[in-house]
Amino acid sequence: MIEAKEKVYKICRVLDEKKAFDVKILYIGELTTIADYFIIATGTSSTHVQALADEVEKKLGEEGIFVDHVEKDFASEWILMDYEDVVVHIFQQEAREFYSLERLWADAKEIVLDNRL
Repeated sequence: MIEAKEKVYKICRVLDEKKAFDVKILYIGELTTIADYFIIATGTSSTHVQALADEVEKKLGEEGIFVDHVEKDFASEWILMDYEDVVVHIFQQEAREFYSLERLWADAKEIVLDNRL
């Protein structure tokens, strides 16, 4: 079984390759049992948001890491991908500002990846 940190790295690499903006990693493991990490990213349009989610699902699936659950709104302004210990939130800018997960989870520790991407 792959560790949560390695999933985070793989997901962030895919998001970076597909030109996601403002990718943030929050360690929430000490605050909740929902997951260990949230990854929050922004896409430029509904098409870009969907493409980011599709690519994450495809690339991780190729490595035997499968999404447990996906939720999204009708217009693809946001998509949530549940990888059990890692939850990926991909938003269009307005939706990201509206939901403001960074503010809601302000007590979470922000993780900065090294330059391995």
